[in-house]
Amino acid sequence: MHAGPMRAAVACCVTVAVALGLGACGDAATGDKPPNGSSTLTIYSSLPLHGRDRDRSRDMVNAIKLALQEGHGKIGNFSVTYVSLDSSTTDAGTWTRDRVLENARQAVRDQNTIAYIGDLHSAATALALPLVNEGHILMVSPGSTYDGLTRPGGSHKGEPERFYPSGKLTFGRVVPPDHVQASAIVGYMKEEGVKRLELMGDRGLYGGGMLEQMQRAAQRQGVAIVDTKRIDARSGDLSGPAKDVASSGADAFFFAGETDAGAQRIFNSVAAGDPSIALFAPSAVASRAFVRSLTPSAARRMRITTTTLPPHLLPRSAGEFLTRFRTEFARDPSPDAMLAYEAAKIVLRSIHNAGKQGNNRNAVVDAFLAIRDHPSILGRYSIDRYGDTSLSTFAGNRVRAGKLVLDKVLKVRG
Repeated sequence: MHAGPMRAAVACCVTVAVALGLGACGDAATGDKPPNGSSTLTIYSSLPLHGRDRDRSRDMVNAIKLALQEGHGKIGNFSVTYVSLDSSTTDAGTWTRDRVLENARQAVRDQNTIAYIGDLHSAATALALPLVNEGHILMVSPGSTYDGLTRPGGSHKGEPERFYPSGKLTFGRVVPPDHVQASAIVGYMKEEGVKRLELMGDRGLYGGGMLEQMQRAAQRQGVAIVDTKRIDARSGDLSGPAKDVASSGADAFFFAGETDAGAQRIFNSVAAGDPSIALFAPSAVASRAFVRSLTPSAARRMRITTTTLPPHLLPRSAGEFLTRFRTEFARDPSPDAMLAYEAAKIVLRSIHNAGKQGNNRNAVVDAFLAIRDHPSILGRYSIDRYGDTSLSTFAGNRVRAGKLVLDKVLKVRG
């Protein structure tokens, strides 16, 4: 394990078995060892299929299905099945700790499990990863960007080692970590003339980590930080924090929070309290639900980064994916769908590259970490020693008519 790289329970299995000739949950026997000898491999995903993330997660599940259908459920002599697990509940309207842990335990207990795609939110991944790691299962996230999951620089001690009780790195992601995105966002701010910045974040794992990365990026790039606060924006009166922002003299306001952290409430409140301040948000809130919940005043001034560019700026395969998605599901996919599709594709390539050992969990992890110059719908990338993608280009988007529209391409170097 490199110089930097937790546990859980099982219960009601909410699954969608996707047929390519697909199976369901698989054997419930303990699966600490790789499924040597098995010719049937199962890929699990864990995504929140209820609440604010419902639509984007549905698109992600459908994108994973497309990736698997392209190979007709086969990789060499292995048959591949897919099980979609729901990390949320109707009552909670978002992912829950119990459901995340149940999903991870179910995948580990299935002896045919070869890979796990998830979770969407960084805090959910932080819960599931130690258990999946103990099962020696490759885990690839399409959305968890918290630095501490893969490298030093997170907001808690003992990271990333605390996520890897097996002592071996088994996690990676197709989305750049927060320190890369923070550099892109601050660069975007500078191009927009921002000199003084107000930072706020949620009280969760993601908020703390992203705030630290924004502070470091602002210092490196010469943007003054007026104040930094962490708040719970999900409920209560936000007029007080909004007034503080309005009286701070900041040119721009950034909130580090995910879709379930009340980001739309604080942005709408700040926009109402200060009619001129520029608003910036990370890719964690780049969903239709968030954009449509903005007031006209907030929407006019909102900039949101995404890790996916418009199709005309991506390889031809991206356009082909979008066409297939629209044909199959009669809707345009959310930006996250491309990330989920790529997560599935990189898992399939890792199984393929493992050759005859494609049914060996450790061999598939090793094949993933060895990937270099991989052609994808996102562009060519490699996986580094931390399990992170080498991709570092972002889209800076404005909000127009309830949709994200490209404003600037943001490239991070070094």
